[in-house]
Amino acid sequence: MILTTLEQVPGYEVKEVLGIVSAGTVLARHIGKDILAALRNLVGGEVKEYTEVMAQARDRALERLRGKAESLGANAIIGIRFTTSAIAQNAAEVMAYGTAVVLEPK
Repeated sequence: MILTTLEQVPGYEVKEVLGIVSAGTVLARHIGKDILAALRNLVGGEVKEYTEVMAQARDRALERLRGKAESLGANAIIGIRFTTSAIAQNAAEVMAYGTAVVLEPK
């Protein structure tokens, strides 16, 4: 499965557009990571605990996106985008979306 943020894939042409696919995940904060993050906030710098959680959420959303596209018969998703939002005080949503397509070599 080809996954790209591009609207076209060099060397391929879109044979069929199967439609928009989207997938997401909601992650709640972990009390242990919150404690470490609070300590980091005191001294400044990257909050690595949250960076790791958000990376895991993006990966999970992307894998779900891939699964939805595969179920439609796609061999690629083009124009992939990610969005995030806070849906509760202690939870964040990560969404991935794009266009499921069938590509063929030129």
